[in-house]
Amino acid sequence: MTRWLPALIGAALLGACGAPPSTGPAPVQAPVRLERPIPYPVTPPAEYQRAVAAGTRTATGAPGPRYWQNRADYTIRARVIPDQKRMEGSETITYTNNSPNPLPQLHVDLTLNHHAPGVVRNEPAEITGGVEVTRVAVDGEAVAQGGRSGARYVIQGTRMVIVPAAPVAPGATVRIAVDWGFRVPQAGAGGRMGWSEDDLFFFAYWYPAMAVYDDVIGWQTDPFRGTAEFYSDFGSYDVTVEAPPQWIVFGTGTLQNPEQTLAPTILQRYRQAIQSEQVVHVVTAADFGRVTPAGRNGMVAWRFRADSVRDVAYSVTRASNWDARRTSVGDRDGDGRADHAAIHAFWRPSAPRWAHMADYQAHAITFLSDYTGVPYPWPHMTAVEGEGIIGGGMEYPMMTLIGGYTQAGDAALYNVTAHELAHMWVPMIVNVDERRYSWLDEGMTTFHEAQARKDTFPGNPAEMEDRTAYLNTARAGAEGEVMRRSDFHYTGAAYGTASYPKPSTNFVSLRGVLGEATFNRAWRTFMQRWAWKHPYPWDFFNTVEEVAGEDLDWFWRTWFYETWTLDQAVASVTEGPGGATIVIEDRGLAPMPARVTVTRESGETQRVEVPVETWLEGRRSATLTLPRAASPVIRVEIDAENAFPDVDRENNVWARP
Repeated sequence: MTRWLPALIGAALLGACGAPPSTGPAPVQAPVRLERPIPYPVTPPAEYQRAVAAGTRTATGAPGPRYWQNRADYTIRARVIPDQKRMEGSETITYTNNSPNPLPQLHVDLTLNHHAPGVVRNEPAEITGGVEVTRVAVDGEAVAQGGRSGARYVIQGTRMVIVPAAPVAPGATVRIAVDWGFRVPQAGAGGRMGWSEDDLFFFAYWYPAMAVYDDVIGWQTDPFRGTAEFYSDFGSYDVTVEAPPQWIVFGTGTLQNPEQTLAPTILQRYRQAIQSEQVVHVVTAADFGRVTPAGRNGMVAWRFRADSVRDVAYSVTRASNWDARRTSVGDRDGDGRADHAAIHAFWRPSAPRWAHMADYQAHAITFLSDYTGVPYPWPHMTAVEGEGIIGGGMEYPMMTLIGGYTQAGDAALYNVTAHELAHMWVPMIVNVDERRYSWLDEGMTTFHEAQARKDTFPGNPAEMEDRTAYLNTARAGAEGEVMRRSDFHYTGAAYGTASYPKPSTNFVSLRGVLGEATFNRAWRTFMQRWAWKHPYPWDFFNTVEEVAGEDLDWFWRTWFYETWTLDQAVASVTEGPGGATIVIEDRGLAPMPARVTVTRESGETQRVEVPVETWLEGRRSATLTLPRAASPVIRVEIDAENAFPDVDRENNVWARP
């Protein structure tokens, strides 16, 4: 990252290094009086700087020539026991250590231990006992729980740590087998999974999953406390979910055995739907009870395979409509022809607004494939109505769980759909650490949602709604820094604002600073260079600077590290024989360019700008002088384009009395 230094410091350094030795006493200079704080340079933490030095990352924001990431591949078999609200399963994790370091410990996430007694939580949770681990084996050898030496494992909160008999060497692969079970919480993992009305289960964060070991921090060992979300490596999944007959299982990956799991009529509609540009009703209420074969031993086994995903989630339902169609995602494989993804929507008759859900998803997936420059990569996108489990929405690879939205209205349902599907790009493709940097996930997604909403409803005020939400918190003095660790904001309001509307607003402001063409180029560059990788905030900052060719430390410091607000004002306008004199004041702490539109009585307009460098010199006011003209000035307005989040827009305008 390039560095910005105030002019005073730069001049002092030049004088010290470049001037010839003085032969007389040094002149005494009066100190420059700074009228405001000046944003100081952004310095990434030491662990990020070490990654740059090691060549896994670069100062330009691109992955380095020595970039690596580990991989976890899963084979899972699970059984749903609806009457007991229970799931039991076993899995094998094939974990590959692509790092240059031996790994003496292996860390595994047990997210549903959020529901175990005595676990540290940021919010209340139903106590179900958490995850019951009944067997752990490493490379075929059983591992005991506890102990001080030898191969062993220990469970503490939402983390299981396995100590293998020998460290996993660089380039080596280890196989971890785990048997487990749990009672399904009604609204588990902070309302991200559970059951509803005895006819719907949704399984998310339901299996022991490898934690991330990356090139910046090593093992990400932060526990799940219910608020800040997730971070996982990419891998492949071979998942079999057994459920009683007449329960439909659907989720991440491609269904491998539709002929064995769907009744003939349902199978025919399913095949028709995934090739159709129009919605096909695969299952309706008239089909309930006749959707699957009888199965074996009281169970139907549904098998799914997925690759290049960081997680898997599945719905199990027996009374949901099933709508499906396909939608274009652009040229995914570079052959010059449009590719498609299947769209599925599962919804109960109690949520009638969901009759539009398949079309809502189709629009969002097609639009975002184009906007991000990264075509949707997977075979399907599925939405599941989960009223009773969740009120808003939650994302998983190829899946989303959303409330019924019966009272909220059609537009609100589209909005949340666009948001959750936008998560397919961040964090499901651009795979960020949500647990520490929620804004990088939720802020980018909120911004993407706003772009989709504007495309669906021209004139939609999505960006202004985000800005208003941020400004309301800022004016109340209740916000926290965007770059604060996600689980450790002072209040829920501070966490929400710093994660969602403020970073989204920051991106709109950045677009205003750079111009739309440069911003879009930088945005797409970041998405494309970090697809299927683990970016950190400084990778984004550096990428934007490299594409824009500008030092933007002042912007990152102001809007991501501080809670400074913007308040620019037209202090005075006077006209005399020499022309018009306009005084612009910067009354807030956030420096931004002041773009001034001057309107004359004739209707002529003129645009002038106070560059941000004026404020970065420590000034509070700037004077603009316009040549005398035949037509007098009747109006002066700062930021007529409404690009920036000014806390007091009333003082942005001067009008001739």
